[in-house]
This record gives sequence, C-alpha cells and structure tokens, in this order.
Amino acid sequence: QVQLVESGGGLVQAGGSLRLSCRASGSIFSITSRAWYRQAPGKQRELVAQIVSSGSTGSTDYADSVKGRFTISGDNAKNMVYLQMNSLKSEDTAVYYCRIQSPFRDYWGQGTQVTVSS
Repeated sequence: QVQLVESGGGLVQAGGSLRLSCRASGSIFSITSRAWYRQAPGKQRELVAQIVSSGSTGSTDYADSVKGRFTISGDNAKNMVYLQMNSLKSEDTAVYYCRIQSPFRDYWGQGTQVTVSS
C-alpha cells in the first residue's frame, strides 16, 4: 500500500522560509490532484494549495491567505510534491498534510509540524 511521508517542517522565525516535501512510497497512477492542507489547533483542516491535473496539463490553486507567498510543485518521476513557503507568518503555524488523489484512492500523509515564531 502506498504511503505518503511529509518532511521539512520545523521552527522558523516570522519572515523566514521552509520547504515541505511529500514522498509517495510507490507509484500512484492517474493522479487527479496533489495538495497541501493544514490544521491549526482548534481549527478545521483547510486547503492551502493544490495542483489539479487535466490530461497532460495542470492548474494550481491557493488559499487567499497564502497567495504570493507559497508555491506548490510536483515531480512525477520522483513521486514528490513540494510546498515552498516564504514570508512565513505566525498564523501559518499548523500541522501540514500532503494529499494525493486518483479516481481509485485518496492518500494522506501523517503530517509535519510548522511553527512560526513572531
């Protein structure tokens, strides 16, 4: 069974940067979307960024709160998904989860903690 493993989280000062990585342990076929979600204490899990695949092309979408600061990207050959986070704010503090969807399965990672100190 394919598993997703996130890495790259940690403690960073406000204004700093982090790059999250998500690695799939095996091949996932017919991927329809790759995404990053986050969940802060006491809050619901929310979509941060996603890449929606359509044939050979894809489109990206971001939460308003991270537009211009975060960038999602993927490497199909390496079964990887990345989230580059710049100009981090204290409100970005959360557990970040990777999600990959296909018509057949919905995969989630275990999460990685990002803490931004002000």
